[in-house]
Amino acid sequence: MPLVEHLMELRKRLMWAAVAILVGGVVGWFVSDWVLQLLTGPLLGQGKKLATINFANVTSAFDVRFEIAIIVGVVITSPIWLFQIFAFLTPAFTRQEKKYVFGFFFSAVPLFLAGCAAGALVIPHIVGLMVSFAPINTANLLDGKAYLDFVLRLILVVGIAFVLPVFLVLLNFVGVLQGRTILKSWRIAILAVTVFTALATPSADIISMVLLAIPMIVLYFVAVAVSLVHDKRKAKRDAAILEGAGSL
Repeated sequence: MPLVEHLMELRKRLMWAAVAILVGGVVGWFVSDWVLQLLTGPLLGQGKKLATINFANVTSAFDVRFEIAIIVGVVITSPIWLFQIFAFLTPAFTRQEKKYVFGFFFSAVPLFLAGCAAGALVIPHIVGLMVSFAPINTANLLDGKAYLDFVLRLILVVGIAFVLPVFLVLLNFVGVLQGRTILKSWRIAILAVTVFTALATPSADIISMVLLAIPMIVLYFVAVAVSLVHDKRKAKRDAAILEGAGSL
């Protein structure tokens, strides 16, 4: 494809993804009250109220509901916008490799949703730990927008982080990255995961950090294994083709 056609294809894919997210956002708006109660649930602790949500500005409550609606839209329409990403990248594959695109897609969607679930699971640990540092006879009065910004971004970022190994494999299949190259970077990958989980969780909450880091590291090495196997099969296939051409 010429560059102009690539840009037109990218615009089309982005438009489809944006429309899907907006439609999902409409659905998210109607369930925003339920989601808000779910996200503020950790503040109740074990039947004891740990903190109180405060909306400081007139528009804060609306802003929070709007943000919840968009994030819900992103999550529930993940099969659509992830498909648009893979559909845009498909022309880079050979005819033989295009059959793997569906494998990438059907791996990316559950991984993204699993990442969102993992982010949601560590939220009670984070909230319970952080508010426990409040001195006796004091109350935790949290800014509602700041709290929900943190919670929603954590869920979304962890979901995206779980999908990144799929894109490593995708780059390997395209020929941009070799499996050995990905493997050689394992120290950098583990350091990046550690830094990411340390930033995503409070520094004092080691349990949440470990709960996030372990599956991300495992997924990285799964991507390495898949890439190495693909490189090995590709090398054998190329050798067979050269041998066949030499015999002719």
